Amino acid sequence: MMSGSDKNNPVPSTRAEYISRINRVIDYIETHMDRELTLKKLAHVACFSPFHFHRIFKAIVGETLNQFINRVRVQKAAAQLAANPGKSITEIALDTGFSGSATFARSFKNHFGMSASQWRAGKKRSHSKNCKANRKKCEEIPRVTRYVDSTTQTLNWRIEMRDKKLLNIEVKEMPDVQVAYVRHIGPYKGDSRVFDDLFTRLMNWAGPRDLIGPDTKVMSVYHDDPEITEEEKLRVSACITVPDGTPVDGEIGTMKIDGGRFAVAGFELTGSEDYEPAWNMVFSEWLPESGFQPDDRLCYELYKNDPKDHPDGHHIVDICIPVKPL
Repeated sequence: MMSGSDKNNPVPSTRAEYISRINRVIDYIETHMDRELTLKKLAHVACFSPFHFHRIFKAIVGETLNQFINRVRVQKAAAQLAANPGKSITEIALDTGFSGSATFARSFKNHFGMSASQWRAGKKRSHSKNCKANRKKCEEIPRVTRYVDSTTQTLNWRIEMRDKKLLNIEVKEMPDVQVAYVRHIGPYKGDSRVFDDLFTRLMNWAGPRDLIGPDTKVMSVYHDDPEITEEEKLRVSACITVPDGTPVDGEIGTMKIDGGRFAVAGFELTGSEDYEPAWNMVFSEWLPESGFQPDDRLCYELYKNDPKDHPDGHHIVDICIPVKPL
């Protein structure tokens, strides 16, 4: 017999469980991109029957399972084409799960309207018009000083920005972390309400379970490149660190964020509109001068304060980008 609370509100709890299971599948796809991703296997990950799983996935995500897998693979490949000029197109195709060059070529052209080699060469890339219209600005290079910190023995960069402000970026080893998350799919750029809602739901779950303490890290994890992925399909996860084995339920999921070598850029931002320029600065101004290239692990923002507690409402945040030698 259905309890009173279930009788009064059966749909949200059911939907939360569906979202949780589909999120597990999405996490599995991202970490097994180079393997065969069969309907049977992914249905098993979701604990749904294969007969129903495909329809449920489309209802929750908004595209079929095959469309999602193909899109994520193509977009991961596009990011690698830009970031890894020494890696062959065939290698990238195989690394992202395509069976061969011909299949990859068809999928890439269908998605982007150009070949992989044209994409790599920069043809019709989203930023190309801006660079042609503002060539002088695009060619400006900030003053970059590299040094080794005598205490931590880590590589550091001091960058004098165009507004004469100084920015410090450190390349260091970051640990693996286990997190609990609530995920959003859709536009989020510059919309503080999306993040406020995600973190409110996450904290309302974590607080009663005594999962928030002085050592808890609060972060946002970005699963897609906003320069490549359509806004309505962008994914972001609001996260807090939790002990291994922490049980979750409903819309709350868990995942491990791989550690390793990261570029950690510390910012003090005046508001949500400053996040995108901060990310762009790291990628466009620091990275080309650093001797590093982005790795395929997840990028994230690590929040160091609550802006409500800052006298000027500023956001103190570390932008953390996985890197490897160029």
